[in-house]
Amino acid sequence: MNVLSLFDGMSCGQIALQRAGIYYDNYYASEIDKYAIKVTQQNYPKTIQLGDIRNIAAKQLPQIDLLIGGSPCQGFSFAGKKLNFDDPRSQLFFEYVRLLKELKPKYFLLENVRMVQKNKDIISGYLGVEPIEINSALVSAQNRNRLYWTNIPHITPPEDKHIYLQDVIENGEALVSKSSCIDANYYKGGNNSSPKKQSGRRACISIADNGSYEVGKTVRVLTPLECERLQTVPEGYTASVSNTQRYKMLGNGWTIDIIAHILKGLHETTTEV
Repeated sequence: MNVLSLFDGMSCGQIALQRAGIYYDNYYASEIDKYAIKVTQQNYPKTIQLGDIRNIAAKQLPQIDLLIGGSPCQGFSFAGKKLNFDDPRSQLFFEYVRLLKELKPKYFLLENVRMVQKNKDIISGYLGVEPIEINSALVSAQNRNRLYWTNIPHITPPEDKHIYLQDVIENGEALVSKSSCIDANYYKGGNNSSPKKQSGRRACISIADNGSYEVGKTVRVLTPLECERLQTVPEGYTASVSNTQRYKMLGNGWTIDIIAHILKGLHETTTEV
């Protein structure tokens, strides 16, 4: 099986394939972030890096059996400026569509954030399938609602594993059961006990308020290791780069156990794709 991963990041797709027990012959990746590529190549040195998606042509690739990707979401997110398809980052979605049409893979998967119904309908129209919404909280200690468009059959949300924030923190006592959603800007939280950053709140607040939890009388951000655990990424997977880059790629990445759950649907279709 040949896999093409667009917007590959730190190659969460390969971790998920491995965890799902899906064998693949070649894994092609489109990514431009040098730190994410470094992490990928250190963990999966056989990855075939293709660079910018806009420069990839179907004729340069063999038959692709599985196309996966999570196009940049800043223009779609409820939390963003809602620039939608006018945002240059959101327009990269159409590069995904282009390669989907050119390559005609047997299976595909696209992940993105929750968005207004209009944009969801536009994406569904291009892909020909309706998305399923799954919250990562079912398999991890993080609330992370995402939409998944795929033609892999028989996809339903996974069973709740009942994993809580207290189960993943390195030390201290978590004041809430689940972390809020970490994103690529999580590292910018800095010293969360700063009154300026608290916007008038008390110095000691819970993760439900600003992505931190209380240890004694102090507040701190989650560590990179804890964020790996929230994303169900193997511990230490991102350790070869700075903490700033670790937070960034983990925030941009997938919750591995959700993707692995979806990919396991391939086992139900055929033993050899």
